Amino acid sequence: MKIALSRLSTKDLATLSQRIINTSEPGKYPVIDNHPLLTALKTKYADYDAVYTKMTFSGMGNDVATSDRERDLSFSTVKIFLNGYRKMSTLPNFQSAEELYQIFSQYGLDLDRLSYSSQTAQMKKLIEELEKPENTAKITALSLKDAFTDMKTKQTAFEEIFAVQAGANADLRNQKTASAIRKDLEKSLKALLGLITVMKDVADWKLFYAEINELVKAAKNSNLPDNPGNDNPPQ
Repeated sequence: MKIALSRLSTKDLATLSQRIINTSEPGKYPVIDNHPLLTALKTKYADYDAVYTKMTFSGMGNDVATSDRERDLSFSTVKIFLNGYRKMSTLPNFQSAEELYQIFSQYGLDLDRLSYSSQTAQMKKLIEELEKPENTAKITALSLKDAFTDMKTKQTAFEEIFAVQAGANADLRNQKTASAIRKDLEKSLKALLGLITVMKDVADWKLFYAEINELVKAAKNSNLPDNPGNDNPPQ
């Protein structure tokens, strides 16, 4: 009963381990009941099963993207208003609109097209500049106070959710992965299969060996490449 466990896919290794454990249920084959090697396999498999299908990213990408779109919209709304207002020289405070628009231009009229981190850096600088007393007075004169507050709020909300996502992603990647623990599982599985093989000619072990051997054959064949011309039965 030979099998190259390292060649099995992550899923196939898990499946083989689970099937062997299920076949070794207490009472079915007394020779293996409470055997230390079986106990070790159950422990290693539990660790492996807990992580082999886990996500390596937080799944918060959609929430971050939505928050980014909201801050983009808020930024664009103020920018478009200023651009239109500054061109209407007959309106009061049009010069204030021009001066505020130039501040937007200084930090990037298209900063909403930048990467998350680059946009965040520029938005923070823009907001800091707009919060200077001389600029807040212009914002108030143009009745843009609420719009500016909304832009700041959306920026803060984005920073918060982006930080949560970054932290969650880091935590997931720092968890022990299936590839890191599969060697322990392979070692336990190999030890148990070795025992079963050695004992295969002992009367009480024969049926147990036969059933486990069929499971191993199935696992080996699940890892074979497709070959339409091969009609040979499993070996």
